Amino acid sequence: MNDVMIDTASADAAHPRSLIASDRVIGTDVRRPDGSKVGRIERLMLDKATGRVAYAVMSFGGFLGLGEAFYTLPWAVLRFDPGLDAYVVDITEAQLRAAPERSPEGGDPGDEREWEEHVHRYYNAAPYWGI
Repeated sequence: MNDVMIDTASADAAHPRSLIASDRVIGTDVRRPDGSKVGRIERLMLDKATGRVAYAVMSFGGFLGLGEAFYTLPWAVLRFDPGLDAYVVDITEAQLRAAPERSPEGGDPGDEREWEEHVHRYYNAAPYWGI
């Protein structure tokens, strides 16, 4: 057997882990590239077959939970910015207000795939199911 020692501390510093527990994502701010707050991630929707994150349900507006709206953001449009300690999305308030709303639970009536296609088209995001 080969007795090669691997310096895992150096390897970890060079390639920081990109995994995060879902409960640490819930409640994370969503911000614009300029740092202004857009909303907060309320839940993640996962594809049961593949385990991929399909999208995030984000709350927006309101005060103390009253008057909040919920929007589905395809996971592909969010990127984590460690400097802001937030997920960043490049969307204006007008674009967000015109976006398809979602319930806080994530469910909507009608055909789910049709809904998902609509949301991905709205944000011009590649679908997670790989059309």
